[in-house]
Amino acid sequence: MTQTTSPSLIDVHDMVVVHRAFRREFRLLPGLVRAVPAGDTARAAVLTAHLRLCLDGLHLHHTGEDAMLWPPLLERATPSAEVVHRMEADHERVHERLEVLRAALGRWEAEARPAVTEEVAAGVEALAAAVLPHLDDEEREILPLAARHLSEAEWEAVGQHGMAHMQRSQLPIMFGMVLEECDAEERARMLGVLPPPIRLLARTLFAWQYRRYVRRVRG
Repeated sequence: MTQTTSPSLIDVHDMVVVHRAFRREFRLLPGLVRAVPAGDTARAAVLTAHLRLCLDGLHLHHTGEDAMLWPPLLERATPSAEVVHRMEADHERVHERLEVLRAALGRWEAEARPAVTEEVAAGVEALAAAVLPHLDDEEREILPLAARHLSEAEWEAVGQHGMAHMQRSQLPIMFGMVLEECDAEERARMLGVLPPPIRLLARTLFAWQYRRYVRRVRG
């Protein structure tokens, strides 16, 4: 029988907001990469750093799901086990393409040769081709299961897993990436989970840091 931990549906919309950031960045990056002039290692270094940040964020997002989301769903939503196993297989495919892209970044940062520029741009596109449909499937099939079968505390632990494993210097930029396309209600909800001192920093210093970062990355 299907077991439900929470007597009512929990709010899982925050994952939709996080997914929005990944969709945006992986759609923008191939064009930004291909626009780098041959030999412009300074510009390649800027985009390499941003790509590594995005890849780190995606990796931590997925490892959080692997550790904190799939096990309770497999235990409590057994009729949907096939869906969960499909998501696990997606993660393996995404990880393979992520590692291929990582391997090209060091060479591109050092040389910015046109052939490697195209290798990186194509690598981002290959990763996006695996990631973007997976995000759609998660929102359509996994989030309704999570809303029914997880407690609030368990759901919060999924997101906290990634944050706990990020470098502190990455957090303001990653948070800015998530907030960039939030509407007023989403922004209030995302900021509301932060302790008051960090919430103030997110609205002021972190927001300024992110605006400066975006100008540097997107030109």
